Amino acid sequence: MKLPPRILLPALVLVFGLALVSAAAWLTFSGPGAPPPSSIGGPFSLTGPDGKTISDADLKGQPVVLFFGYTHCPDVCPTTLFEISQLFHKLGDAAKIRGVFVTVDPERDTPAILKDYLSSFDTRIIGLSGDKATLEPMLKAYRVYARKNPSANGEYSMDHSAIVYLMDKQMRFIGPLNIGDDDVALMELKKWL
Repeated sequence: MKLPPRILLPALVLVFGLALVSAAAWLTFSGPGAPPPSSIGGPFSLTGPDGKTISDADLKGQPVVLFFGYTHCPDVCPTTLFEISQLFHKLGDAAKIRGVFVTVDPERDTPAILKDYLSSFDTRIIGLSGDKATLEPMLKAYRVYARKNPSANGEYSMDHSAIVYLMDKQMRFIGPLNIGDDDVALMELKKWL
C-alpha cells in the first residue's frame, strides 16, 4: 500500500519523533548516567552477630526490611520488631526475606547485646552495630534522625526516626513499609519475594 504524499511526510515526522523520544527516555531512565532509583540508602559495613562484618553486599539476594532503633527503647522499637516478626511469621518460614535492626545507640548496643535482644523476635532479623564514625555515614545515607537525649540521673534515651524501610533484592530502597496494616504490608512484601 502506497501512502499519498500529503500523508507520507507527517507519518515520517511522527515516526522520527517517536524514535527520538524513545531514545531520550532510554538515556534518561536506564542509559549511561541514569539517576539512581532512590537517593535513600547506600553502601555500609557494620558489625553483625558474633562480631562478623556485614555489608550491604552481603544482604543482596533477598528483600530486606530495615529498621533503626536501640535496645533500651521503651516502646517503639520492641513493638516495631514484634510487628515485623508477625509479618515474617505470616509469610512462612520458607519466605526468603531478611530483617535488619541497626542500632542508633552504639555506646550500649554491642553485637552481643543486640543478638540477645533480638532473640525474642523472628530469627531472620539480625542486629548491626558499629562505632559512631562507622554508623554516621549509614544514618546519613538512609536519612535517619538520631539524637542522644540525656536525663538528670546520668542516663539517656535516644530520639530517632521510626521508619521501616523496604529494600529490594539489590538493597535499593523501595519505600517505607506500612506495618500498621498487616494486609497492606503483606501484599507489598509478597511483591518483592
